Formats: sequence, structure tokens, C-alpha cells
Amino acid sequence: MKITKIITVFLLTTFSVVAQQKITVEEIYTGAFRTKGMDELQAMKNTNQYTVLNSDRATRSQQIDLYDFATLKKVSTLLNSKDYKELADGIDSYTFSNDEKQILIANNSNPIFRHSFTADYYLYNLSTKVLTKVLEQVQEPTFSPDGTKIAFAKTNDLYIYDIASRNSTRVTNDGVKNAIINGITDWVYEEEFAFVRAFDWSTDSKKLAYIRFDESEVPQFSMDLYKKELYPTSETFKYPKAGEKNALVSLHIYSLSGNISQPINLGNYSDFYIARMKWTNDANLVSVQVLNRHQDNLDLIFVDATTAVAKVVLNEKDKAYVDVTDNLTFLKDNSFIWTSEKEGYNHIYLFDKNGKLKNQVTKGNWEVTSYYGFDEKTKTIFYQSVENGSIVRDVYKISLDGKNKVKLSSQVGTNVATFSPDFTYFINTYSSATVPPTYTLNSSKDGKQVQEIVNNTALVDKLKKYDLPTKEFFELTTEKGHKLNAWMIKPKDFDTTKKYPVFMFQYSGPGSQEVANNWLDTNDMWFMMLSQQGYIIACVDGRGTGYKGAAFKKCTQKELGKFEVEDQIDAAKVLGSYAYVDKSRIGIFGWSYGGFMSSNCLFKGADVFKMAIAVAPVTNWRFYDSIYTERYMTTPQENASGYDDNSPINHVSKLKGNFLLIHGTADDNVHVQNSMQMIEALVQANKQFDWAIYPDKNHGIFGGKTRIQLFNKMTNYIKEKL
Repeated sequence: MKITKIITVFLLTTFSVVAQQKITVEEIYTGAFRTKGMDELQAMKNTNQYTVLNSDRATRSQQIDLYDFATLKKVSTLLNSKDYKELADGIDSYTFSNDEKQILIANNSNPIFRHSFTADYYLYNLSTKVLTKVLEQVQEPTFSPDGTKIAFAKTNDLYIYDIASRNSTRVTNDGVKNAIINGITDWVYEEEFAFVRAFDWSTDSKKLAYIRFDESEVPQFSMDLYKKELYPTSETFKYPKAGEKNALVSLHIYSLSGNISQPINLGNYSDFYIARMKWTNDANLVSVQVLNRHQDNLDLIFVDATTAVAKVVLNEKDKAYVDVTDNLTFLKDNSFIWTSEKEGYNHIYLFDKNGKLKNQVTKGNWEVTSYYGFDEKTKTIFYQSVENGSIVRDVYKISLDGKNKVKLSSQVGTNVATFSPDFTYFINTYSSATVPPTYTLNSSKDGKQVQEIVNNTALVDKLKKYDLPTKEFFELTTEKGHKLNAWMIKPKDFDTTKKYPVFMFQYSGPGSQEVANNWLDTNDMWFMMLSQQGYIIACVDGRGTGYKGAAFKKCTQKELGKFEVEDQIDAAKVLGSYAYVDKSRIGIFGWSYGGFMSSNCLFKGADVFKMAIAVAPVTNWRFYDSIYTERYMTTPQENASGYDDNSPINHVSKLKGNFLLIHGTADDNVHVQNSMQMIEALVQANKQFDWAIYPDKNHGIFGGKTRIQLFNKMTNYIKEKL
């Protein structure tokens, strides 16, 4: 027996030495832990099939492949880039015409801001196999419903390209940089309302509705770009900060038959937003969502394109703000499905074509997180929700009358669905904190798995040698009684008799979520690396974060940075009370809103936190954009104390611990101005701190070896200061 024990111990020791291979920053940020997926997965509309953009490294080519939903077998390759020298640089994205006989292919894409870009576009005819370059460096080309034309934007004006004649017609003529934009959103709409294409075709392809932005009175922001030139250049763009002038927006409808645009009087509004615009199934009726500047009143308006009469069919009010979503769906009779938080949780509602409520489809103290679609044939709605806990996602179906609810997903974690056109099947993407993404074909009848499509077992096998710890989820209760979702990563060789330093991570922005049961991202892999070096990593979603109801999310209204900071400090105190935590060695890290938070936590919680890292932080909400900031804070003119009392720039005198401040100079979102003014405030407060500025890097601070250098810098700082 003694010999057996010795052998067992020897084997375990040997295995342990082999298994605990150390993760490196270089591995993380060169894609060593990247998962396999289904790129550009698109369900077809007319056949029970889907397409995926596949790559062949050997031939350096890409293929748009067509698959059958029922069998998962490849039906055909619709296009192979190696057959067309024009696509030698690859396929960036693709869209089908409504009849799915033509594909518009983008390549040579050049980013503008977070979502916007220009690209060259090729038209591919699936019947003739002919590829034709039709547009050069344009934005948002979109097929007309009948597939005969393509509307697009170029240099702030709208055009329509006729496929048969290969001629373009100019819709607008007044587009001017930093003054007038037609059919494309301005910077702040793109960032905060998350859409770029501000035009839409009528269902009969005879009209084009578009939003016009007059930003001539919006204050201008400039950034120096250093590059490698002798003299820097300056990039200027319109950026409305909190309380400043916004672009004046207007709705216009262009008629192809008369080649004329008609401005639409939406009503007696002033200082308003057109947050969404979409044609209904009636070719003469376009829907518009108008928000007041405070964003606490939303009107859904139907505009008759023939008479130009605008009618409010639905109104949403909220004491804090009304969330804007893409969940408006029109049924065949122009009745519509809508999601709303009006009962305290986000749920699905059915309204008739005149805006009269017919039925609340989903109910309960939980949130609908995604609306997937409606099957007209069976009168069934498909959606995703957090009914089984705010950190997980499940897929459901329910009858339009709110009955016959069926849970279609079975595994605990995060489930995301892509449905077949006839809703017979769905591709379920499942992951958890311990299971990387798995793609399976499932039946929409009962959710049962039909077949596995893609797995990441190779990654699982690869990770075995790193012997990673498990991300543990729990509910943390603060001394004030607030119950908050949390996770913790402990070192694999965790010893309850030892005292460990704790490195906290959070984002904390309104409606956000960092504590979720899904697969590990690059940040998580960095945290795993830190755990291998003896740190406990913890994350707590405080008040103001999402998926626990409107009251929990909106309690931070008018005081961003008050309750969220209080919760992080209180959570750190709870963690510090654990027997295995060294409460004198607690640090905190965050990026963007998280950087705003980590700065505030170190300053306001000077006796709790030993160190903090803030990347690209807002340091004063007066510096940030109008739509985001005013949604939660109203304007500085109305709420000066809300802005100033909780901005870290005003609390620098309280700094005791170690502080690392990081920013990119070409950050068009959170301007480096935030950090520069914070640096000056710290200097004048005679505080010692560390900082790093990344030339020409945007809000993401990446490119080349930037992320490797950045995360090595932060790793070294943690090891030195915590």
C-alpha cells in the first residue's frame, strides 16, 4: 500500500507540473484561445437553408456556402473568392436581395467610427455567376425589395443605383462634411442609438424614407493624428457634449417616380431625436420613433407617405428613460409586436395596426432579452429571456395569446438562437463559463437537439494543460443589504489558510452585465493568467446594471457614479472580510465606464483599495456626449451637482493608493481630454501616479502589438503595486 501511495503521489505531482502551464499575454492577444464559430451565419428567407462565410487558409480564399437546415449538409458553394481576382483581398460581408438571386459583396472596407465604414461593393448574380463592381467606397448599400435597385450613401448624400442600366440617380445634393448628412447618422446617433443606415425602402420599392441631419450648429471636436509624418494632421468632427446643441433632424420621403423629396412634419416637437425609422408592411406607411431630449417620452408615429400626415399610435413614458430597441415587428395585417419595460420588466406586447393594445404576450418578474421572430402559420413568438436567473439566457416559444409557453433550450448557461425561415429548426449557440461555444441544430417543436454542427473540443483539449480554475458564481450581500451578482476566480492551488490579494474588475454602466454565465473572453483569459500568479479575481455587478428589472437598473438616475461606486466599495469590504483575503491588498480595474468607476473607487474608497487601473475613463460627465449622458443625467444646466459630485476629476485630492491612467489619443468616443484634465488635476493636487498615452489609438487601444504591450504593462503594474 505504501508503494501504491508513493506512486500515486508521484503521478499526481508529475501531472500537476505538466498540467499547470502558464498563460501568457502574448498567447491571449495573438488568438491562441480563439473559439471556432459560424462566420456571417445568415438564415435564408425563401428556402429552408442558411449560409456561412468559410475560409480556406491553404488557398487564402473565402467561400459563401449554402447549407440545408434539415440535414446540415452543404448544398453548394454560392461563391468562391479564388475564382474572382477582384476578391483577392477577401469578402468582408455580404447581403442578399429579397429574392436571393443576387448578392452584394463588400471588400476593401475602411472604418470610420465604431459601426460605420466605407467599402467597395460587387454585385454577384447567382444565375449567371457574373461578378460586377458597382460601387466604390460607399456606405450602407441596400437592395430595393424588388431587387432592381440599390440605395447607398456617399460623402453625406444619398443615391440610387439602377442595376439594369448601371446608372446612379442622386437623391440629395446638399451633403457637406460637418454640416449636412443625408441618410447616414451622425457620430452621436451611431454611438448611442447604434445604427448607421438612416434610410429605408418602402415595400413596393417606389419610395425611400430618410433622415437628414443638420449638424452645422453642433460644436466641433478635433483630434491630432501623429502617424509617422513630419507634421501631425487634425481630424475634426461634430460631437455634441452634454448640454450642447444637437443636430437638427428631419424626416423626408423621396418618390422615385417624380424624383422629388418631401419633408415630413412629425408634429410639435423641439430638440428631439428620431431614434428609429422603418417602413411598415403598408407601402404608404412609414413608422418613426421620436424621443424628446430627456428621452423619457417616446412616440411611435405612423406617417402616410401619400398625404404626409403623421399620427402618434403609441406613447411610452418613464420617470427615468425609455429604452430604444429594434424589436418593432409588423405582422401581415400591420398589427405589430413591441417590447416595453412599462410594467417594470422588459416584455413582449401585441398591438393592432392603430396602436391599440391587443395582448401582453409575456409576463413575470424577469426580462425578455431578445425577440427572435413570429411564425405567422402557427401564431408563435420566439424569444430569449432570463426567466431562469439574470446571469443565464434561455430560448422560448409562446403563442401570440400568451399561452403554451415552451422552453426550447436545455443547458444552463447562455443560449442564442438563429431560426430557419419556416421556424421548423433553430441553430442554438450554447456556452457557459466552463463550456466554449457549441453550435447545434435543434427542433423548434420541443427544442431537442437534432445534430451538432460546430464544437470547440480542440480548445477544451488545448486548455487542459493550463489546468484553469473555475469561475465561481454567487450572490454577494453588502452590509447595506443589497444583493448583487458576482463571480470569483481563485488560484488553482487555492489554500484556505493563506491570505490572497484581490483584483476586482467591473464595468457598471447602466443596463450592462459582466456577471454572466457564458464562455471566457480575452479579459477572462488574462484574469486566469493573474490567478496563476496568486491573485483572486472578483467581479460584482452593482446597482444600475441590467437584467434584474427597471427599478434596479434605473436607481442611478441623475447620479451616475454614486450608488455604483458605493456598491463596489461595499463589495470590496465584504470580500476583505473573507478569511482567505488580505484586505490590505485589494485593487480594481475598468475600461471606459469601468475606468470612470475604478478611478472613483480608488479616490472615494481610499482606505479600501490599494490600487486601481483606469483605461479610457470618463473623468467628468460634462465631457461626454449628449445622448448617452443626458439619458441618465439630464443636462449639466439642470443637474450640475449630479455631474460634479460623482466625477472622479473632482476627488483627486483623496488619492492615497497607486493609480495607473491609460488612454489613446485618437479616442473619438471618450476623448483623451478626459485623461489630460484628470492628469492636470492630479498634478495640481500634488499626487503621484502613473500614466500611459497610446498615440493614434482609439477607444479599443489595439493594433499591431499594442494589446500585448498594454496588458503586459498592466500585469507588471499589478505585480508591483498589489
